[in-house]
Amino acid sequence: MSEGIGTLRELRAALDARKTSSVEIVGECLRRAEASQETLRAFVGLRAEAALREAEESDARRERGEVRSPIDGLPIAIKDNMVQTDEPTHCASRILEGFISPYTATAVEGLERSGAIVIGRTNMDEFAMGSSTEHSVEGPTRNPWDSDRTPGGSSGGSAAAVAARIVPAALGSDTGGSIRQPASFCGVVGIKPTYGRVSRWGLVAFASSLDQIGAFARTAADCAWVLEAIAGHDSRDSTSIPEPAPAYSGALSGDLSGLRLGLPKEYFVEEGVDARVLVAVRDAVADLERAGAKTVEVSLPHARYAIATYYAIANAEASSNLARFDGVRYGHRAAGAKGLTEMYCRTRSEGFGAEVKRRILLGTYFLSAGYYDAYYRKAQQVRTLLRGDFEQAFMGCDAIVTPTTPEVAFRLGEKTSDPLTMYLSDIYTVSANLAGIPALSTPCGFVDGLPVGLQIFGSALDEATPLRIADGFQRITDHHTACPGGAA
Repeated sequence: MSEGIGTLRELRAALDARKTSSVEIVGECLRRAEASQETLRAFVGLRAEAALREAEESDARRERGEVRSPIDGLPIAIKDNMVQTDEPTHCASRILEGFISPYTATAVEGLERSGAIVIGRTNMDEFAMGSSTEHSVEGPTRNPWDSDRTPGGSSGGSAAAVAARIVPAALGSDTGGSIRQPASFCGVVGIKPTYGRVSRWGLVAFASSLDQIGAFARTAADCAWVLEAIAGHDSRDSTSIPEPAPAYSGALSGDLSGLRLGLPKEYFVEEGVDARVLVAVRDAVADLERAGAKTVEVSLPHARYAIATYYAIANAEASSNLARFDGVRYGHRAAGAKGLTEMYCRTRSEGFGAEVKRRILLGTYFLSAGYYDAYYRKAQQVRTLLRGDFEQAFMGCDAIVTPTTPEVAFRLGEKTSDPLTMYLSDIYTVSANLAGIPALSTPCGFVDGLPVGLQIFGSALDEATPLRIADGFQRITDHHTACPGGAA
């Protein structure tokens, strides 16, 4: 393991061949996490003692022939906005300091049922609000490909941990691109499922109609395994889709012949995107065509309004969701406040970072009397139009492919003083959340030694097709096998 932790499938094969043990794998992950912390800061907390104990239990199950699933005994990290019983969850925010969860998120329960071992919590933008993992009380995470650059956000810690070969897989959350954008920047696979496919119960809410838990791994096949463990109906989440998740691994045939790939003309314009990113994406499309896929032009005419629509809806919902953090029940409370109102004001002022405050203020404004119809209601109407665009486009294709991001990973500090420029990092990703459809990013090339991501949209409830396309693409290319220099 001197060259880093292998993929889930490589580790599974080693366990089955008795070449290693779960204890050895988990121990190596913990060692690498600790050793990389000063340079990457991918983690905000490790479960060393508990994880090793669970690894011992998994090894004992294996000896008894009672393996629970393909990921039994394998280590996975979770983002710091998913709760786990008796473990801290801080959402990278001071306002939740000291909070210990009394229950476990449904998605994390899915990992536990499968025998996977949560080794720790990964760094993130505070309350998942950001595109660079710089808005964290723990400090920024760094990109394994270039420590002067961002890993993306808000799930930057999870993406960096997988890219640096610290863990084979990790969970993240995606509200407007927070899985796919860091997956692109870090050169790994990241999938956001259909809204409602994975329960949000136990995920600390940012924007409730947009948030979705998904997975990071180095291959699409590994993402399929993780998704099989965490997807499915949950009666505790009223937005959970009331049907079982399919066996995604069964769709990974490697055969792409006859698949129709839609190329939205609005996503392949030169303005606002690094031309070299477009070249890498077009080369990837050509590879898919050589593998038997067909391409057709489609249109998403309301895509130009996606960013404005997203930030109106997301900030409005954030304003409502974050009202619960007031210093009364848990987390940080301002000391020495004279009266309840002063305690509320000082607690929230001290506890929230600048970006979270900005979004709360904007969201409160969008919901205020006299502005609700002009902003929030109008944004919901545009969201309906955008969803209709995708429904129309999917009548003529099986999947839609685009760039994941308009550029490769930017430098830390480069955009923190200009929030609008930072927000535009999500220009290609937010539409999937607004429409509620699945989307995936897979590595498809490099620009100046930094990874480029290919984004694949699927129709509602069809995560299998993007996974199938990404898996087929990885069988004929090797972009996903490249390793950042500092990972070993």
